[in-house]
Amino acid sequence: MNLSSQKLNTLQAYNLALFRGALHPEFFDIEGRRRITHGEYDFEAWIFRGGHVLRFEHAGTIVTEAVGDSIERLPERGHVTTLPCAGERDHEQDFADRVSYMTSIQTETLTGHLYLGTFNEMIEHGQMPECLACEWTTEGSRNNLSVLDIQRYADEVHVQSYHLRGDCGLVLRTQSIFQLKSD
Repeated sequence: MNLSSQKLNTLQAYNLALFRGALHPEFFDIEGRRRITHGEYDFEAWIFRGGHVLRFEHAGTIVTEAVGDSIERLPERGHVTTLPCAGERDHEQDFADRVSYMTSIQTETLTGHLYLGTFNEMIEHGQMPECLACEWTTEGSRNNLSVLDIQRYADEVHVQSYHLRGDCGLVLRTQSIFQLKSD
């Protein structure tokens, strides 16, 4: 398989799946987690190699975002939609007149030199207290990294994710907002 085909296959494997309800941790090889209880909502983030899960809960309404390269093995129960991560796209959805969800997905493939520079910047960024990070190497000592940058506010949570794959120079970025809706 040539590098161009490898980049395309890796990029096409990535999806964002949205659920009305929680997912069980058994579906993921979780490397780190963060839980926030604030006012009227609970939030939990899991990070794993090449992906993440975000769960936001308010007044019995649960919204879960899962991003990764093997989303197809997740259960159908509570599944709302799946978005391919290739390119750029946005999605907005309201849940039970209680929670508003918005996400933006962007991908790019970088040359070796640009990828390494981005990787090094993200390693440093991932060490900040509001971040969760997971670094690993693959065949040929390729450096890979996943980072979640979580910002908590009074009635919303913002999460920026970065998933970097050294085998093909892929940088996948999502920006998601979970927000309590005003009555």
